[in-house]
Amino acid sequence: MTRYFARRLAEAVPVFFAIITAVFFMVRFVPGGPFDGERPASAETIAALDKYYGLDKPLYAQYFSFLKNLARGDLGPSYKYPEWSVNEILAEKAAVSLKLGALALAIALGLGLFLGFASAAMPKSKIGAALSGFSLVGICLPSFVLGPILILIFALKLKCFNAMGWEDFPSDAVLPAATLALFYAAWIARLARNGALEESSRGYVRTAVAKGASRGRVYAVHILRNAIAPVVSYVGPAAAGLLTGSFVVETIFQIPGIGRFFISSALDNDYTMIMGCVMLYAAFIIGFNLLSDLMLALVNPRVAKEMEK
Repeated sequence: MTRYFARRLAEAVPVFFAIITAVFFMVRFVPGGPFDGERPASAETIAALDKYYGLDKPLYAQYFSFLKNLARGDLGPSYKYPEWSVNEILAEKAAVSLKLGALALAIALGLGLFLGFASAAMPKSKIGAALSGFSLVGICLPSFVLGPILILIFALKLKCFNAMGWEDFPSDAVLPAATLALFYAAWIARLARNGALEESSRGYVRTAVAKGASRGRVYAVHILRNAIAPVVSYVGPAAAGLLTGSFVVETIFQIPGIGRFFISSALDNDYTMIMGCVMLYAAFIIGFNLLSDLMLALVNPRVAKEMEK
């Protein structure tokens, strides 16, 4: 398992640096610059700002300066918000997105596993069909449609939650977390259901039943343990998607997360902020995928053994 982890980590590091290198050069070939606003500054002012921030140097010099600062953990100042450094913005705003993503992941796992395994336990009943159909609804409803629907029902009609805001009340996190989680909960439900149905038809299950094991014990001890492997494989990408795909949800519910800064930095060509957000999201995606691989190897040790061949 240690060798498997080391190998996966060794594969992840160059991928991370390839991503940030590609983005570093790509954003600088986009027309416009970080100081081109609605009221364009004079050529002398822009030249002075470029010299102050080192943007008048050749690209290779800027890149090596970026790597040097990155080694010290310094992502530089934001060109759009010069009174803030990128480190300060990410530290404050990423915590909000992380909290939203963590709540959504908990909802997606709990709801998805319950719906999937419950529908698989009753495959021919109306309840099982209804639970399976609910997961299809979650897949078909995008967050920009689901969010306003939840606001209309639970905030405006029933008045159970606030339509917008964050942390004014603990309940403010319920609607945005549910909006973000339902799509992933639906996929987890489908994976859990299909995995459980597939395992139910295997020979070892029929053998256990023939030996007198109860249906509940066979389902809980044998089927669920093996059926959860596809869900474990999906958790890594799902967790990364929950953390990086909250742009729309943060906009709908006016949540002060990192997603809104990422969008504004892309529109304003704020190079340092773009790089900070990309590195943060790349680290999340690679890290959660690595964690998912390790969890899958723990659930199914044959995965690690096959990787070592």
